[in-house]
Amino acid sequence: MSDLTLTVMRLGFLAVLWLFVIVAVQVIRSDLFGTRVNQRSGRAAAPAAAGTPAARPSQERPAPAQQQQQPRQRRGAPTHLVVTAGSLQGTTVALQGQTITLGRAHDSTIVLDDDYASSRHARIYPDQTGQWTVEDLGSTNGTYLDRQRLTAPTPLQVGMPIRIGRTVIELRK
Repeated sequence: MSDLTLTVMRLGFLAVLWLFVIVAVQVIRSDLFGTRVNQRSGRAAAPAAAGTPAARPSQERPAPAQQQQQPRQRRGAPTHLVVTAGSLQGTTVALQGQTITLGRAHDSTIVLDDDYASSRHARIYPDQTGQWTVEDLGSTNGTYLDRQRLTAPTPLQVGMPIRIGRTVIELRK
């Protein structure tokens, strides 16, 4: 081989190696810090419009379509989510019909300080019948429901442990 060919191969290999390093650093950075959430301009404009008479009634009560979207609480339904093991042991979150996100990202409902948790690890949400469901959001290490790894959204029962790394969470009444 000529010196020119050998030099071109070395430089090509060096470029591929640097490309790999840059991609690896970006993946690690996104896992540690999550994605940035930009606030929409509509929220910033809402306080300015609050003084107008037309804006006041919509702020006082939700629209009828929004009321119908929230599932009704059944009698005997769980009322809160409790962290039973891990660094957040004893933490309680009230269930009010909204989606609860779990992960290392700062905008998660429950921010997990766990090496085995992803930025957006899992979510717990009510379905149309009011039954709470847990879903893994494509995490690396998985979400376990009573020692079974989740592969699809699964309905939750009261007292059934949800394990994410070293953190265990349960639905309680």
